[in-house]
Amino acid sequence: MITIPQSAQNIIDTLVKSGYQAYAVGGSVRDTLMGRPTHGWDYTTNALPEQILKVFPDSFYDNQFGTVGIKQRKGEDVEDIYEVTTYRSEKGYTDHRHPDNIQWGTSLEEDLSRRDFTINAIAIDGKEIVDSFGGQKDLEEKLIRTVGNADERFAEDALRMMRAVRIASELGFMIEPETMAAIQKSASSLAQISVERIRDELFRILASPFAADGILMLKNTGLLKEIIPELEPAFAIGQKSPERHHIYDVGTHSVMALKNCPSPDPVVRLATLLHDIGKTATYKVMDNGVVTFYNHEVVSTKVAKNIVQRLRLSRKQIEKVLTLIRWHQFTVDERQTDSALRRFIVHVGKENIEDMLALRIGDRLGGGASETSWRLELFKKRLEEVQKQPFSVTDLNIDGNDVMKTLNVKPGPIIGKTLNDLFAEVEAGTLKNEREELLKKLKNIS
Repeated sequence: MITIPQSAQNIIDTLVKSGYQAYAVGGSVRDTLMGRPTHGWDYTTNALPEQILKVFPDSFYDNQFGTVGIKQRKGEDVEDIYEVTTYRSEKGYTDHRHPDNIQWGTSLEEDLSRRDFTINAIAIDGKEIVDSFGGQKDLEEKLIRTVGNADERFAEDALRMMRAVRIASELGFMIEPETMAAIQKSASSLAQISVERIRDELFRILASPFAADGILMLKNTGLLKEIIPELEPAFAIGQKSPERHHIYDVGTHSVMALKNCPSPDPVVRLATLLHDIGKTATYKVMDNGVVTFYNHEVVSTKVAKNIVQRLRLSRKQIEKVLTLIRWHQFTVDERQTDSALRRFIVHVGKENIEDMLALRIGDRLGGGASETSWRLELFKKRLEEVQKQPFSVTDLNIDGNDVMKTLNVKPGPIIGKTLNDLFAEVEAGTLKNEREELLKKLKNIS
């Protein structure tokens, strides 16, 4: 017996009082059994959609799968949507995505038998746990196993293969051997799935606590070759050589960099995973045995551009990924001039500096170096100091109105020229970006 939130139990109780069967099922039940926080609840019932709508007036139904959304309100605001689905059976998946035929079911076990994994096929009604497929045992053993025949489950929806990896990387589980073998056999059928669905699952893997393990699982199942085929050859490119600190091949280094990237942002983590993807094309061994990858950051950016466009990331996401990859080979030296540091900041963008440093930390640790160094810490301090300086005319503590008022001139080219001249002096360090100093300089010009 487990206790679920009262708001979730109310859905079950209301349906039962109306004469129907009702059970909570799916990820929220799984997470509750594991003592993990949950959000959103899913239910299954023998009530038909029209009957559910009558029981819950503040609900909606706009799909062909028998799922009714019930609004959970907090005051006037909708805080969450609980989904109630009629028992059903599904037949025929010619596109590996959608059932050709959906029929309303008559029993809970029939409904549970169509679900993806045993740990997601556990149902509760507040009084008893219904576990027809050994989900609780798989939770204890930390295994991802399909309900019934694995080949059939993946033939029904090929995205379930990625979902197996994603749930494993979120929970720190392993994929059960027969399920793993079925994924390896059917990996190529992922091509039947839309890029958007693949991208969303990939991002959830990247955002998970065990993202690096998830990427390795994608590789070991053959799914990585379907999603990011450009990364596969990197695991055959060695980096051990004189004058180099790397201890891993390029592919393993990339995964280790991801593992050690401190940013939780999946976009930054994707950039970290792809930051050296151009090394495959730039790999050379010199006469003295030294391995080189000249201009790999430029080639990596070009390769990554094809990947992120193919995955249909947003324009903003694409810009961030490509910026981080293009400029990740920056020199960490606290002795650099302000101008050199300003160029770095302009290239990277102020908004991306923390993300760039996160990639660098992952890169260092992923190559076997220490987490940080005194030089990196001093470099960070210098960056903070330089960022306090103006980067453009708009950062000056006076504007065109001040120029017109002080010089007693009308709008025209002289305004821009005067501001540019002042900015040049501030940038050179001969004039402070303080309002009184700038106005004083203006008065001297007049």
